[in-house]
Amino acid sequence: MTLEELQTPCTPNWCPGCGNFNIWAAFKNAAVKEGWDNTNTALVAGIGCHGHILNFVKLTSFEGLHGRAIPVASGLKLANNRLNVFAHVGDGDCLGEGGNHFIHAARRNHNITVLLHDNALYALTAGQTSPATGKGVKTKSTPAGNPDEPIYPLALAIASGATFVARVYSGDMPKLTELIIEANKHKGFAVIDILQPCVTFNKICTHAMFLQNMYYLGKDYDPKNKIKALEKAYEFGEKRIPVGIFYKEEKPSLEDGYSQISAIPLVDQEPKLDSLTDLFKKYT
Repeated sequence: MTLEELQTPCTPNWCPGCGNFNIWAAFKNAAVKEGWDNTNTALVAGIGCHGHILNFVKLTSFEGLHGRAIPVASGLKLANNRLNVFAHVGDGDCLGEGGNHFIHAARRNHNITVLLHDNALYALTAGQTSPATGKGVKTKSTPAGNPDEPIYPLALAIASGATFVARVYSGDMPKLTELIIEANKHKGFAVIDILQPCVTFNKICTHAMFLQNMYYLGKDYDPKNKIKALEKAYEFGEKRIPVGIFYKEEKPSLEDGYSQISAIPLVDQEPKLDSLTDLFKKYT
């Protein structure tokens, strides 16, 4: 796999300066390093600016309904558990319409990687509040200020049962590339909250703000400590935006628990078509 082989005829149409450009580049770099191609990898996305990434990476992809990327990704993994399955989601897409799916996929520990493009807005529809928008923030849908408390996506992921939880700034492409690879190698539900500034509509969560206020979790930080991870997951503000791996736990994934696919992926199994006669007799 090369960068040229990942190229599509489509030109990225994100706004100049959008954090999605770095996510796109970092993901392609990870694919080249790891040899992800159309024989071993599938991408899924929801609806939003993040979903356009499927048009710019030449890998098998499926764009689902708004908020429904995770159930599609879960189904792909169950059908062919050999695949590397990535769900590109947005904070509005995943935490709003898709909040139910996010929680239960984490609880069940599906072996998929969720890349959360987090710009704290519904950017594609011109900048309305999302579940990740801070309280008091003025947007097109809240001109007097957002009255709601925001969701903290990493705290939600940890509390719901995700076994790999991380945060990274999209501008740090080497670290983002590294974390995408590590999350995919993890067996279980992996979430990376990618701080991805919307340069057009979000004038608070900007590149400058993240650069001035984020810090990397040090070597003395223990990602196996769930309570400490939850405490860190609620940190977000001036001089206190931690990035790195917040929580990591080794446990069997959902797919590990299905004996039907432990030896042979479902996609390689011949369907068994039994007669329906006996079944019908039970109800007649």
